[in-house]
Amino acid sequence: MNQSNAACLDPIPFDVPSMAGTGNAPALGVFGFDAHYGSRPVLRDVNCEFPQRRVTAIMGPSGCGKSTFIKALNRTLELTPGARVSRGGVLFRGEDIYLPAANPADIRKRIGIIHQRAVIFPMSVLENVLFGARFHKVVPKSGQEDYARIQLERVGLWSEVRDRLHASAANLSGGQQQRLCLARTLANRPEVILMDEPCSALDPAATRRIEELIAELEREFTIVIVTHNMSQARRVSRQALFFYEGRLVESGPTDQLFENPCEPLTREFVTGKIG
Repeated sequence: MNQSNAACLDPIPFDVPSMAGTGNAPALGVFGFDAHYGSRPVLRDVNCEFPQRRVTAIMGPSGCGKSTFIKALNRTLELTPGARVSRGGVLFRGEDIYLPAANPADIRKRIGIIHQRAVIFPMSVLENVLFGARFHKVVPKSGQEDYARIQLERVGLWSEVRDRLHASAANLSGGQQQRLCLARTLANRPEVILMDEPCSALDPAATRRIEELIAELEREFTIVIVTHNMSQARRVSRQALFFYEGRLVESGPTDQLFENPCEPLTREFVTGKIG
């Protein structure tokens, strides 16, 4: 390690017992995590923590395992044919979500995910918002429209759709659809929100609105965002992880990773030499 990087710390292997029973415990912890697609390894020995009520950005070149990793954090990875977790686990509230006794549906409710392209159900705007909340039985039996309105207001969409709640959600713009997906996730009452490149298909105005929402939601939620846009990572996150070829190369405060990275690979990535 050179002198200029003396303040840098190497990623510390995750200490499983540290997650439970402490008021300052991270929202999520990953330890010794490996994943495969068939026989091909895609994640190797990943160890990291995600602080509560903080935005963490996951960066790296295409094919480095970013999307695989974020899907592993709430067990949506196992819905991909051929994908499997081969070692390690993910701790949430002190419990490994990969234990046989864990309920995947409950995990996906409490750790919601927003995908790269908006996943809109073939139904009305109102029914899209309420779909998961009804399934998880968190929406009140009376006042369901009011409940949906609250979620739509939280994502700044209510004024734009109030007159077409019963119209198909497919008629919304791309940015509106992504905010609708966020409203649907919020309706489930999650504790952690995962975002897999949520702005990659959006125009600059819609991207700015999503980033503003991320800043607002950070006060209440732990947020993990995969982004290929390094400028976006600097704008929205306070912690960052850099992946390369399935391995976590470096993690730490976002400013440090960009201004004074410890690892040569990280430096090459943030300066545009690789990626």
